[in-house]
This record gives sequence, structure tokens and C-alpha cells, in this order.
Amino acid sequence: MFAALLITGIQLVNYARIYANFPAGAQIGGISVAYLNYNSAQQRVREAYDIPVELRYDDNVIHMQPEDAGFTLHMDAMLQEAGAQKISPPFLAGFWNFLWNRMPQAASVPLQANISEERLRLYLQQEICARYDTPAVAPVPAPGMTSFKPGVIGHQVDLDAAVPLIEAALRSPNKRVVKLPIETVEPPPPLMENLKVLIRQTIDLARFDGLTEIYILDLEKREELSFAYLPPGGELPTGIAFNGASAIKIPIMISILRRQPEPPGDDIDQLIQLMIKQSENTAADALMARVLDRNLGPIYITDDLQRMGFENTFLAGNFYIGAPLLRRYRTPANTRDDISTDPDVYNQTTPVDMGMLLDDIYQCANHGGGSLPLIFPDEITQVKCQRMIDYLALNRISLLIQAGLPEGTRLATKHGWIIEYDGLLHAIGDMGIVFSPGSDYVMVIFLYRQVGLIFDPVNVMVSNISHATYSYFNPPTPIARD
Repeated sequence: MFAALLITGIQLVNYARIYANFPAGAQIGGISVAYLNYNSAQQRVREAYDIPVELRYDDNVIHMQPEDAGFTLHMDAMLQEAGAQKISPPFLAGFWNFLWNRMPQAASVPLQANISEERLRLYLQQEICARYDTPAVAPVPAPGMTSFKPGVIGHQVDLDAAVPLIEAALRSPNKRVVKLPIETVEPPPPLMENLKVLIRQTIDLARFDGLTEIYILDLEKREELSFAYLPPGGELPTGIAFNGASAIKIPIMISILRRQPEPPGDDIDQLIQLMIKQSENTAADALMARVLDRNLGPIYITDDLQRMGFENTFLAGNFYIGAPLLRRYRTPANTRDDISTDPDVYNQTTPVDMGMLLDDIYQCANHGGGSLPLIFPDEITQVKCQRMIDYLALNRISLLIQAGLPEGTRLATKHGWIIEYDGLLHAIGDMGIVFSPGSDYVMVIFLYRQVGLIFDPVNVMVSNISHATYSYFNPPTPIARD
């Protein structure tokens, strides 16, 4: 009897200890708190979730404290829920179950915690991205060359993918290592301002001391570069009047096709090809006389240009020697008092005018838009504009802009220069639409030198500028960072 009472007393003491603590199998947030009291259970759970999360950025290991992500345990709520799962029968009834080894198993209490995504993202940006990300580098001009250096590929944490991975690690008592997802970042395109730097560098390397005005238009992004450069003084305002020479044959082509059916007759087609491809002046005069007016054809051309808004471009007489000057045109470009190229009173233009005119042709040919169909509805159509580009693409001289392009690049172009009465070449113009993989673009360049131009070195310089421009729109394949 005494032994039974002694054993019962011992078991009663053991049960009393168990009754005051969490039962067997009790878990809070995945942490076992079996047979622990409130304080011990709380300490064990906190210790487990206070362990830093290990972040791995390639070979770098970073230990992130949970509080850096605003991680906060709801301990009171979890303890209260776990406490409700303590041995619920009355003491004596529970003791009876204890004696017969019928103790109930407590259910697991899930983790209850808050995480601040805002703080987590801020931590990643300030402590991880700022230290370990490698930014992509845009292509930049190659010193002493006529091309761009390759851009450099960058790497950065994919924040949207990293945040849920880290949140899961913070909520896990044992899986607290995260391999950060890293994404590659392609270099941004080069800056148009850097193209300007490269072109100026090319002009300086060529030691060209004359006037250069350039207009370049990205036909997809609609970004443009327009500047006039005169060493050693530097830049001048754009919109300088130049001798139009054969560049004016582009407006002639537009005015002729405007008044012709589609397709034009064989005789008109052949004359246009001779005017554009061979740059024959007699073909230009014949077209104006036959389609426009025998005497006033150039005035019709100028009237069409003014309707299109080109106030600095005009043709005031035919091309044949001794042709009368039909009208004198004063324009904003040829009345400037800061610079003069002594342009021909018969035929003038500006790089901006020619660039915008080529843009109009391109927009009409490719999208049926632009100002040409709007100003001349039912007279200039998309099909006619496509024909204009085909005519210009026949002009293959392997000089100037074309010489700087890779073999096979499609170019719709027109050039123009004349030997003047003093026997010298003073101005050269070349312009075209370049169709390239990176982007289609318009390029117009006019040069002037008062004491005369020497064609060969100028030709090389223009081809180098064209190569630099093509490199801008088609930069070399980016490289990985060392």
C-alpha cells in the first residue's frame, strides 16, 4: 500500500510539472516547445527566428538581420493559441489519462509574423544592390577611331524575384539561406550627344578647317542631332544656306511624281532615273519643261516646297548654262549676318530642310503618313513615295556617306557638288536614308570651304563620319565585365 502511494505521489508530481508546461508535440512556428513553460518557449522561438538569413550574391555571402526587413514575431498571439492547447481536462481527469499513457498530442501553432516589404526592398537596394550590382555601360566613342567601343553587360539583383525568396527564408526556422536571383542587364544605347562628340573628333582628326553642318534623325525613336561646326571657333547656329547643287533634284522628283499617274510613263521614268542615278542636269530640265512648265518649271518646284513648309530651299532657274534667273528668294538662311557660304542664287537649301524632306518621304513610304500625303492628297501616295525611295536607291557612287557603310547596306541617297566659276569646288552636300538593323536613319551633311575643297580628303572624312554614325545606330556586341 505504501509503495503504491509512493509511486502515485511521484507520478502526481511529474504530472503537475507537465500540466504547468506545454504538452508533448507542442510547436510554435515549427519550433518544438514541448514541456517548456511560457518564458522558455518564447525564448526558444525568438532565438530560432533571430538567426540571420544568409544571402548569397555569386561568391559573396551577406548575413541579413531579420529586423532589417521589419520582421516582427507575434509572440503573444502565438503563445495564447498554444496555451489553449495545453492539457484541457481537469487536473484529476488529466492525471488519470497520464497514468494510462493517454496524454493528448498538441497541434502545431503556425508562425505569425509581419515582414515589411518596403524595408526589405530598401535594404536590398542600399546594402546589396549598391555594393554588388555591376551597372551596364553604354557604348562610348573610341578615342582616335570612327566607331563606338562595345557596351558592357551589367548584373543586378532581380528584386521582384528575390523578395518572396527572402520572405520565405525569414518565415522558416531552418531554411535560411537564399541564393539571390541575378539578372543580366543589357547596355543602354549610346547617347546622341556622344555621336556628336565622335563626329567632331573625326572632323578634328581630319584637320578640316571648313564649315560642316550635319543633320541626323533616328527614324524610329525620332531623336535628332543637328549642329554646325567651324574650327577653331566651334559651333554655330544651324540653318545655314548652302549651294543646293544636285540635292534639289529630290524636290524635283517629288513635284514630277505628284503630277504623274502611277506608274509614270516609260519616258518620265527614264528621265527620273537619269536625273537621280546619273545626276544629269539635262534630264532635270527636260522633266520640268515636259511636266511642269517650259519656262517656269523651277518656280513650280519652289512653290511646292513652300507649301510643304521649306522656306530655305528653292530653285530659281533651270540647270542649263545661261538659264535666266526667274526670281530672287530671300530666306531666313541666306539673310544671316553671322555666316555665309556664298550660296548659288539659283539653287539653295539647308541640311535641316533636306533631312526633313527625306523624313517626309520615309514616313509616307513606310507608314502612308507624314506631310506629303496630307499636303497633296490623292496626288502623292504611299506607292509613289516607295517609288521615290527606289529611285534614290539607284544612286550608287561608293563615295561619301555610302563609302562609310557596310557592304550591302540599303541607302536611298543623293549627292551634290559643282565646280564653280573659279575652277574650284567650294561646297559638297550628301544626304540619304540609311536602312540598318539597329534603326533606319536620315543623314545629311554639307561642307563649305571658302578657299576650296580637295575632294579626296573630304570624301574620306565624310565616309568616316558616316561610319561613326552607322556605329552609333549599330553598336558592337556588348562584352561581359572582367
